[in-house]
Amino acid sequence: MKPVSDHVKENLQILFVGFNPSLRSSETGHHFANPNNRFWRILYEAGLTPRKYLDSEDDQLVELGMGITNIVPRPTKAADEITKEEYKEGREVLKKKIELLKPKVVCFVGKGVYQQYSGKKVSPWGMQNVHVVPGSIDFVAPSSSGLVRMKLDEIIEIYKQLTELKSK
Repeated sequence: MKPVSDHVKENLQILFVGFNPSLRSSETGHHFANPNNRFWRILYEAGLTPRKYLDSEDDQLVELGMGITNIVPRPTKAADEITKEEYKEGREVLKKKIELLKPKVVCFVGKGVYQQYSGKKVSPWGMQNVHVVPGSIDFVAPSSSGLVRMKLDEIIEIYKQLTELKSK
């Protein structure tokens, strides 16, 4: 399994944080590469990108002021394969990354990602009242996985809030 490189730079408008790369992402070297993952469609339909990007174009998000990383770098078939130790280490690495890069908004792609990062058991969708790293807004969005049972339209509506935060 090969890791998938972050696509980041300082002062991004939005930094997307996933659980970890899928096996397909590891094979291709690109984020959200599983054909059942709706990340790229959601970004487009929420108005965050001017067109629907392909996973192979993930590095181009940086040009739009957005980046991608994961809380855990090790690829797995499913997030439930991630160990407590990996989350603990990933949480600290991610905090340092956010402190260094200073993104305006940190969007956690999945409630579980945010819960592992923040240690909170409950978190609503959208902007959080308290932010783990001062200066960056914590935002919780549904996972883009095709396994998520929420309606796609409902997911897109939550991601549309990012469009508003980005333009402020």
